[in-house]
Amino acid sequence: MHNGSLMRLTAAGNQRAFYYEHPKQVMRGAGVIHGTLLFNGSNVNGRYSGTARVFSKYCPGTPLEYHVEGPVDRDQTRVTLRGNREVMERCQPTGRSITDTLVFTYSHQC
Repeated sequence: MHNGSLMRLTAAGNQRAFYYEHPKQVMRGAGVIHGTLLFNGSNVNGRYSGTARVFSKYCPGTPLEYHVEGPVDRDQTRVTLRGNREVMERCQPTGRSITDTLVFTYSHQC
């Protein structure tokens, strides 16, 4: 789950991707719809690494991409990804960065 939205994980070999299945209404204002890609990357030895996206209503259709990585819990029900990204203000760089943490918790078989 991301920001209260339901997500879908796809896996092919070591490749992994999280897509919005049912985005919250507030995310729709940023151009996020069913099937929008949030993360794509790989799973190597229980560690995800790849590209995440952050969306803004000020620049819909142009997500900010940044590198994230993190472990899969031992019980295989949670993935925690962290990465640093630039802080944008109305689609303009601010020169500041923050650390984002994305936590995906397995809820049920789709």
